[in-house]
Amino acid sequence: MFIEIDFNSDEALYLQLRNQIIIGIATSRFQEGDALPSVRQLADTIGINMHTVNKAYAVLKQEGFVKVDRRKGAVIALDIDKIQALEELKRDMQVLLAKSSCKRISRSEVHALIDEIYEDYVTVQ
Repeated sequence: MFIEIDFNSDEALYLQLRNQIIIGIATSRFQEGDALPSVRQLADTIGINMHTVNKAYAVLKQEGFVKVDRRKGAVIALDIDKIQALEELKRDMQVLLAKSSCKRISRSEVHALIDEIYEDYVTVQ
């Protein structure tokens, strides 16, 4: 499992870990049914506290990206609720687009950036 954590970032480590796993799912590095490393194993590999990994896994579970199996641990299991996902995306994008507007980033620049990023992701229908 390849996870990049930026220890100099202002973003919380558990959020970086969560985001890396979500990107891994979107880019098909992680597939539905894949077991994630144990909390201890991933903490040791990355060099972070086990509680940090546990928090990331808990958030992923809450957001519908993983399920916890007593034998396998955290397993990729997508809970697809498109309406809820669209509502969350809208809330997140409102802030991002407001920031972009304040920085005078145009609509066409935002669209081009979205197209560029989205090309890396596999869309599951």
